[in-house]
Amino acid sequence: MSLLKLLEQAQGGQGLMQLAQQFGLDDEKAQSLTQMLAPAIGSAAKQRAQKGGAAQVLEAFRGESQAGLFEDAQSAASAGGQAQGMDFLQNLLGGKTEADGLAQEAAQRSGIDAGTVAQFLPALAAMIQGGLQKNMPDASIDGMSAGLMGSSEGAGGGIMGLVGSLMGGAKDSEGGGLGPLLQMLDADGDGSPMDDILEKFMK
Repeated sequence: MSLLKLLEQAQGGQGLMQLAQQFGLDDEKAQSLTQMLAPAIGSAAKQRAQKGGAAQVLEAFRGESQAGLFEDAQSAASAGGQAQGMDFLQNLLGGKTEADGLAQEAAQRSGIDAGTVAQFLPALAAMIQGGLQKNMPDASIDGMSAGLMGSSEGAGGGIMGLVGSLMGGAKDSEGGGLGPLLQMLDADGDGSPMDDILEKFMK
């Protein structure tokens, strides 16, 4: 399941529309931003994992208490929700400067007010994190982390089976046993039109 598909399920299918309303965005603009940003977040997580930060990515998915942000757009758009989403983004991208850079790039490409995008991005990230956490209980994260630590480079180890079963039995193909997880994070095919600038922001 891609992150876009995940978001389409939020709040019984109304999550994105409800989130857009929190920032005065019409559905078309919200969809445009989401189609740009959600795959970019997935690609950032994938790149972080491939660069040796798999444990960091798994840790970002931890915290079942955040799952409610997936089902409540108002909470995701709140100051607390945005702060949680910004923490998630900083974990994946490397810092606040990088997260702010992604928002600025999205604003330029979409033509949407930069201040609005700067709030929408972390709220969207909070909703994504909540959705991922809802589908990956902390017990699963613990198991995957343990499997990752116990696996050798280039071998599937414990994490391949654990993530494979979680993501529907996809076969490992890359990333030293992280194939199924990486496949999910890049399930939108070519990813985001922002992929070409992610390297500039990530550290």
